[in-house]
Amino acid sequence: MSLMPYESDAEPESFISGTVIHVIFRNEDNGYSVLLIRIKNAKPALDEKKATVVGYFPAIDTDERYYFEGVYKEHPRFGKQYHVHSYKKEIPTEKEALITYLSSERFPGIGDKTAALLVEKFGTNVIEKVLDNPDVLDDVASLNEQRKQKIYQAMLENQGMEKAMTTLARYGFGMELAVKIYNTYREQTFEVIQETPYRLVFDIEGIGFYKADRLGRSLGIEKNHPERIKAGILYILYEKTMQDGHVFIPWSVLIEQAKALLDDAAYQLDESCLENPLQELVEEDKLVYEEERVYMASLYFAEKGFITKVTKMLERTEETFPESEFLKALGEAEEKFGIEYADHQKQAIQKAVNSPLMILTGGPGTGKTTVIRAIVDVFSTLHGFSLDPSDYNKDKPFPVLLAAPTGRAAKRMKESTGLRASTIHKLLGYNGEDGEDTFEKDEDTPLQGKLLIIDEVSMVDMWLANQLFRAIPDDMQVILVGDEDQLPSVGPGQVLKDLIDTIMLPMTALSVVYRQAEGSSIVELAHSIKKGELPDNLQAPFSDRRFFPCNKEQTKDVIEKVCGGALKKGYSPLDIQVLAPMYKGPAGVDRLNKTLQTLYNPYEEKKRTVTYGDTTYSKGDVVLQLINNPEEGVFNGDRGVIEAIFQAKETKDKQMQIVISFDGVEVTYTKQDLSQITLAYCTTIHKAQGSEFPIVVVPMLMSYRRMLRRNLLYTAITRAKDYLIMCGETEAFDYAIHHKNHDERYTRLKQKLLQQDNVSSHD
Repeated sequence: MSLMPYESDAEPESFISGTVIHVIFRNEDNGYSVLLIRIKNAKPALDEKKATVVGYFPAIDTDERYYFEGVYKEHPRFGKQYHVHSYKKEIPTEKEALITYLSSERFPGIGDKTAALLVEKFGTNVIEKVLDNPDVLDDVASLNEQRKQKIYQAMLENQGMEKAMTTLARYGFGMELAVKIYNTYREQTFEVIQETPYRLVFDIEGIGFYKADRLGRSLGIEKNHPERIKAGILYILYEKTMQDGHVFIPWSVLIEQAKALLDDAAYQLDESCLENPLQELVEEDKLVYEEERVYMASLYFAEKGFITKVTKMLERTEETFPESEFLKALGEAEEKFGIEYADHQKQAIQKAVNSPLMILTGGPGTGKTTVIRAIVDVFSTLHGFSLDPSDYNKDKPFPVLLAAPTGRAAKRMKESTGLRASTIHKLLGYNGEDGEDTFEKDEDTPLQGKLLIIDEVSMVDMWLANQLFRAIPDDMQVILVGDEDQLPSVGPGQVLKDLIDTIMLPMTALSVVYRQAEGSSIVELAHSIKKGELPDNLQAPFSDRRFFPCNKEQTKDVIEKVCGGALKKGYSPLDIQVLAPMYKGPAGVDRLNKTLQTLYNPYEEKKRTVTYGDTTYSKGDVVLQLINNPEEGVFNGDRGVIEAIFQAKETKDKQMQIVISFDGVEVTYTKQDLSQITLAYCTTIHKAQGSEFPIVVVPMLMSYRRMLRRNLLYTAITRAKDYLIMCGETEAFDYAIHHKNHDERYTRLKQKLLQQDNVSSHD
């Protein structure tokens, strides 16, 4: 909530003005500060002479007077605090005091005579008048251009921050967001918000088009202003690529979306109004326009680079080993692992060792892991290298690289092969500092090794696929492993599906279900769903799965009872994963997390807690990492457990610290870092991709209708390793199964690869 502007005659309900005695605590990253104030005036009136003030401030000067508006809150540990909504540095209002203030060292270049002249000319609100319009200084005949510029800069540096903060508060920007804006633009903040407010959409995380547009419209920017239209176009493209997974947007769709975003009853956007702004964005290298399709420039070049690399790899000819050598190596692998490979598995292994680039696909229980392990072993035998990690060092890197999009998927690869595996980001040396996504490995500093196997490729988006393939050297063989029937990547594109659909790459699709032969009804159900069939025995009890019918109001209680029963049988919260399609509603992720937190880790008075937003965390809570943190070795989708919460006495600011263990890797967070995590007792199905859990609980309700798709349900139930619990409405399962994934993504990867192949074949 923002307050009325200070210029308003409205009397605030509460304020404190006074001098800053001491900064008790300050976080320089986001401006969060705790201040001790000597009170000069307050409403309501206070008996105390001092007050503790809490808020977000770009900068605070001790011994300066400030005016704060906010509300009082009682902190359980630190007592009464004044939480600030908006503030400004107080300027003397008496004429003589203001002259003294302006001629002080705060304003270099303004002496006694100039200060008196300015106050005489513009009155006691001289600073505000100059900041609003520097040209008013032209009315002072004795000032040359250099002096006028110096006066304006001095006022801007001393009072521009408060002026910017006041303006932002007036237009609905909270203090934390306002500080983020100021820390981005510093002395240019006021200029940016006054002249180019739409920059905020792209420069500041957390500001969407609507908020920037409200600011722009309030400042009088016309609805057909090119900057407004450019911001709208970029916003639509960003939303459609990052939220809906498209790689480009057709021009006709962009026009339709732009009109919906930018039009209102009083103004109708004409298509011609879009053409010049679009051309400017192309000239600024922000967009690419190709054959009636509009791309974000980064995605266009990612698609182009990936196609070039794949085409080049397919043109390579690998050494083909004699049949006798292959069969000998395969026989040694069968003896080593105590297994006899089926004919289609042998064909997959042979194709893999002889291909520069190959796809291995198949559903659950079809033996992908078994084949991967054999490929690695046969490949090493044929190429004559050891698989013993102790035989290698930093000067002699291990020849086989295994990676997956998530930490849990990488861990599964490691467990199944006995070899080191990592996330793709870690493999490439990801560095996300300063908001820039950079990688140590690329075409100039490629990966080292002979064989690269990437699992869960359905999760890899267009941008990451290009980053990965850029780093693949010319002599490395690559195997892409995945299940095309799972959900596509969260990010733009559908890389695995497009590669499969080209029929250009050597590929083996494993279809024989081995786990089903071992009595897995989960696998049987998964393959029924894959074929679009709702089995008659959906509600029948099995040794590894159950179904509990219930409506949306009953779902929470059913899940609570099921999870409570699992705890009594000795399972831990990390063994049990509830997967829901949506965040909101009585059976959404948010509500179920609160319920399960109370069940698994109930509040105890002796437990130390930390609250961030609407969530209170305590020791023992299971949490999910939401962003990549390469420095600490944790990545988006990793699950961890809070091991400790404590006040760090050894740090000068004595910040609250939270230690979270991710599979034995301990990472320390401050309270401000908690935006990186959320409770993980229940999560979305998208977030669970690439993971397996001993017990999975899947609610399906018609209230989820907007999200229900066959690949969503298929992905959810294939996360269950040992036991699957389904609950909800049978018609919701039926609806999901019979609604194939018709939300096709705009991508040209398949078509461009085929065109490239056609060109190459005629060269």
